[in-house]
Amino acid sequence: MRKFGLATQIFIGLAFGVAVGAVFYGNSTAMAILQPLGDIFLHLIKMIVIPIVVSALIVSIAGVGDIKKLGKLGGKTILYFEIVTTIALAIGLLAANIFHPGTGIDMGNLEKGDISKYEETSKTTESAGVAAQIVHIIPTNIFQSLTEGNLLAIIFFSVLFGLGVAAIGEKGKPVLNFFEGVLESMFWMTNLVMKFAPFGVFALIGVNVAKFGIGSLIPLGKLVLVIYLTMIFFVFVVLGIIAKMAGTNVLVLIKILKDELILAFTTASSEAVLPRLMTKMENFGCPKAVTSFVIPTGYTFNLDGSSIYQAIAA
Repeated sequence: MRKFGLATQIFIGLAFGVAVGAVFYGNSTAMAILQPLGDIFLHLIKMIVIPIVVSALIVSIAGVGDIKKLGKLGGKTILYFEIVTTIALAIGLLAANIFHPGTGIDMGNLEKGDISKYEETSKTTESAGVAAQIVHIIPTNIFQSLTEGNLLAIIFFSVLFGLGVAAIGEKGKPVLNFFEGVLESMFWMTNLVMKFAPFGVFALIGVNVAKFGIGSLIPLGKLVLVIYLTMIFFVFVVLGIIAKMAGTNVLVLIKILKDELILAFTTASSEAVLPRLMTKMENFGCPKAVTSFVIPTGYTFNLDGSSIYQAIAA
């Protein structure tokens, strides 16, 4: 496997997973054997994400050390996320109304119990309001937020902590050096964990195919096709224009991030690529302060693919 790049290794794992899942379709023993492999990989990824986000944010913010610069960066970031996510939602709704992917699907098969939890979530979200959402960003216990993986609260605390480290000057240098060491160590761990990625993909895909069968997507084939075509349009047209405005090319970015794109797709987990994404964007030329703040924040605020899917599915 060392002769092949990560992308090729993941594709091989994907192909083997589909084949094994098809052979053992409906076999609970095979699923029980494969499931732990996939779970181990996802657990390894989740284990390293939070330490990387915390240390990267503290290092980058302490490095900037200027609250005005940080406020400017944060304002631009949130404005960009809002505009692009709105465009993604609009494109998703447009595609849904043009192609009608739900036509012909028997909604009678949905039991009331399957949809009630979504109705309850919707009502809860409506009643919560914007003020409650803002309050939720501020953690009452940072250790609890770390345990629960609440990224917004973690980002809020890390930004303030980084500003505090910068504000105390020389006294903050040992703290900054500590988190720089943590960050480098976590990136080393990331490279180690990624060697297990092909096996994790093999297990996750194998379990899904064994559980649902290759033909499980046929009844919803039109929905799946419309979603992917809409996402492709969004990437090459909308993100293509944005990339050109930023002085680069979306094809260049896809080439650089091909391993991460394949891994996120096959594992259905964007967390799996966060550490390597930050590293590659820094190597590409993005300032550490930008990558450390924008990328983790985007994992909460800038879910364009999810916006397109939810608009079409709804």
